Amino acid sequence: MADDDKDLLDEAGDDAEAGAQGRGRFLLRLGGRKLALYVALPLLAAAGIGGGVYVSGMLDASPESPEQMASRPKVFFDMPEMLVNLADRGEERARYLKLQVSLELPGSEARAALTPVLPRVIDLFQVYLRELRPTDLEGSAGIYRLKEELLRRINLEIQPHRVSDVLFKEIIVQ
Repeated sequence: MADDDKDLLDEAGDDAEAGAQGRGRFLLRLGGRKLALYVALPLLAAAGIGGGVYVSGMLDASPESPEQMASRPKVFFDMPEMLVNLADRGEERARYLKLQVSLELPGSEARAALTPVLPRVIDLFQVYLRELRPTDLEGSAGIYRLKEELLRRINLEIQPHRVSDVLFKEIIVQ
């Protein structure tokens, strides 16, 4: 009986060694596709998530509180007046949009970042405005969409700085 127990223990030990060797062989047997699927893809995903968190500023050591942001003086930048013809969809006469906006900036650093790229920003605004139809500007919802789109376009251009708001000084659709 003692011999039977000893044989069972030896077999269990042999099975454990075979299992460990089998796992080692499994990793060696992984082909290029399986290796990419089980090892490289999760590592790449983790690196992408980590990079996204870093770039988004979530790891910033000193985020500003709303009180600190409110205490900073705002800077306003007047954009030149723009006059564009709106997209005509079979209308008998041309329609025009006259627009003058002021940009609210969080500080002079953003103003310094905006000045060199101003021609590009004006071009982005002009191209977008020419695609609008008069019906796109109807009501407060249309004006709000216009404001949000202009704000999105300018913030993409002056990253990492941001424009706080687009303020309309004059809007005339004729």
